Amino acid sequence: CFSFILLSTPSFIPFILVECYFSGTMRYYALAEVLLALIWQAKAFSVPFKTETSQKHALFMAGGDGSDAEWMKALQDASGATPGEFENQMKMKGLLGKKGSGDDKLSANAELVKWLEDEGDVYLSEVSDWGEAPHPMAISTDTRDEATNESSGRGLLARRDVSDGDELLKIPLRLCLTKDSARKAMGEDALPEEINEFLAIACQLIKEKYVLGEKSKFKAYIGVLPETNEVNPTFAWKDEDLEFLEGSPVVAATRSMQNKLRSEFESLLGGENGLATLFPDRFPKEHFTYENWIWAFTMLFSRAIRLRSLAQGEALAMVPYADLINHSPFSQAYIDARASGDWLVKTGEEEIILFADRGYRRMEQIYISYGPKSNADLLLLYGFAVERNPFNSVDVTVGIAPRTESFVKEIAEDDTMEVDPLAEEKVEFLESVGRDKMVDFPCYADRYPVELLEYLRLMQMTPEDARGKPLAEFDYSRSISLANEAAVLKSIIEAVKRQLSKYPQSEEEDANMIRDKNMFRLLSYEKRMAVRHRRNEKRLLKRTIAALEKQVIQQGLDSESLQRAEGSTLGKVLPGDEKKYGMKQRTALEDRLEKMGLPVDLR
Repeated sequence: CFSFILLSTPSFIPFILVECYFSGTMRYYALAEVLLALIWQAKAFSVPFKTETSQKHALFMAGGDGSDAEWMKALQDASGATPGEFENQMKMKGLLGKKGSGDDKLSANAELVKWLEDEGDVYLSEVSDWGEAPHPMAISTDTRDEATNESSGRGLLARRDVSDGDELLKIPLRLCLTKDSARKAMGEDALPEEINEFLAIACQLIKEKYVLGEKSKFKAYIGVLPETNEVNPTFAWKDEDLEFLEGSPVVAATRSMQNKLRSEFESLLGGENGLATLFPDRFPKEHFTYENWIWAFTMLFSRAIRLRSLAQGEALAMVPYADLINHSPFSQAYIDARASGDWLVKTGEEEIILFADRGYRRMEQIYISYGPKSNADLLLLYGFAVERNPFNSVDVTVGIAPRTESFVKEIAEDDTMEVDPLAEEKVEFLESVGRDKMVDFPCYADRYPVELLEYLRLMQMTPEDARGKPLAEFDYSRSISLANEAAVLKSIIEAVKRQLSKYPQSEEEDANMIRDKNMFRLLSYEKRMAVRHRRNEKRLLKRTIAALEKQVIQQGLDSESLQRAEGSTLGKVLPGDEKKYGMKQRTALEDRLEKMGLPVDLR
């Protein structure tokens, strides 16, 4: 058929070839390669063939510049690189690890690729095949953080230039570890339908790695999973390493996580009613240990993916190969699922899919987003932090003891503490909206949450602010009064300063420690991460204080006379106040002008 087309209408062939390549439709790469071979074979015939000039013209019309270099690049990209060429270049750049351990990792990588190809029909070759384009990525055994030069383990690099929207991978769902696969592996009588996904998959991970080992059908995948000390989430740190985080909210979160994991382990596996006792053949105690439990959750927290587009609803999954991709807070790419097949025919199965969110150059590392996580979240769950993280924040505790009559009698040693007439109403309101009297709010480098302002506006309300109006009727997303807003911002500043005072070292001391590179390298990985993290937290808190103090001055809220609400709402009149109280409320600008001795009637 192709020969007939070639001999009868040869002038169309280069145009078809170029359109196949530049259309971006992956399945036509191989078709383009076949057509090219037929064109070259046709040179033996005497039938007139399309000239080189017209070939270049077709390429230009398809989006290229028509040059010889552009033409050759199109042909090379369509057919893929020479086998082994990219790996050799990675080796020269040190991206395949050091000799020895690197060789073991290379073997593990090769086994994973072969397993995916054999068991899942996943096409990962660097050369094209019929109906398949060259796979755009390759596994690097040793990637590096660009800012700190710390190792970030395995990662995926672009074999060739990748365009925005290109399909990067497809992995069949049947090759993933999910709650369904765990229940089949461990027994549905042991793991009931209502069991938590994390607990179920943790059990299967332990079985595949420690119980089955070489006999596991997931052996190739388990072989590329790191050990706990290669990931290093803070819940697996030693106490001496955690001490380097003293003052950071991460410590409390880490202790809470450790207690939670211990509790879940004892509840599910330990004790008389634990699975290790009820099903000793499936949950042997020598393998279902707490140490292995920590490894399983290290894998889950750092690698499991939430698939939100499955036919049966969202589910947690460990996705082979896809979980090698590292995190960037600037990436907009997320891994998800879809029905297998093409637009015309669906196979009835589901697959994991990823598309490029931007263009990548050859040899550039491919990234996805693990979500808008702070460095505290990343350090706790993933074992790393990002130097330039737009989502970084520090939790600040804000709590105001409601001065009820009973509270004042119990706490006050003298008569200086006054009872708040609105205290009981504030407590009732907090309970009605599900808030506690002490709350943690995240503070970011350039902002703080609206919920923090709303909470403090309520807690700082006075009878002068309320004017007999029930607290539940106020809109706390808006400023209440000048005095109220001043008290709110000043209490945030105090809370942030209190958090900053918890660190035993100053930000300058941390900076000096990092600056001395020779001494800094002598610290363990955990300690280096701790020092960087606590320094970044202090810098963020200092910026927050500076921004708040500037805001107080700019809004004229630094006056000592602002001890009682005067009805000013920063230029906004509360609904009905003018009519109800028979007065025109003053704006923030009027307040500032009067303070400066310049009374101005803004009307």
